[in-house]
Amino acid sequence: MLVPASTGARSAQWYAGTDRNAYIHRAWMRRGLPAHAFDGRPHIAIANTASDLTPCNTHLNEVAESVKHGVWEAGGVPMNLPVVSLGETLVKPTAMLWRNMAAMATEEMLRANPVDGVVLLGGCDKTIPSLLMAAASADLPAVVVPGGPMLTGTFRGSRLAAARTCGSSASRCGPANCRSPRSSRRSRR
Repeated sequence: MLVPASTGARSAQWYAGTDRNAYIHRAWMRRGLPAHAFDGRPHIAIANTASDLTPCNTHLNEVAESVKHGVWEAGGVPMNLPVVSLGETLVKPTAMLWRNMAAMATEEMLRANPVDGVVLLGGCDKTIPSLLMAAASADLPAVVVPGGPMLTGTFRGSRLAAARTCGSSASRCGPANCRSPRSSRRSRR
């Protein structure tokens, strides 16, 4: 079935009508999508920051599967959209440096694709703002699903809080691992 041109959906700009471009767009997207995906239902991007290199986002592929089911149940068509992931723990020199770039990249992907809304999946203090900035700039309806707090880790059998530094554990993890950038600067003077 064809997308009625009068739906007003943003995705209808790609899929509606009987011209060559609409036919090609539907044909390409029909791989894996049911025929009723083009009957005017909203196409909802799931902007997912899941990455094995971003510990606070590693679980988001599981969350995305649940979101997909919810979008189908609500009458929409879910579309997975992997986006830039920023993890403060590994990205150098700092994830903050890349936040605006991540927002611009996500915004452009939202503008460039036939989506009518977006679910934003992020899990830290850099990815969620970048996703919100992108959705606001692209002027798309958006729902944020935060990933929640990062799970705790362990060091030599002791449980550590997600954001805890070595601090009082200096004797166990060694002074070299426990210096903050500020204390490192002081020790070089």
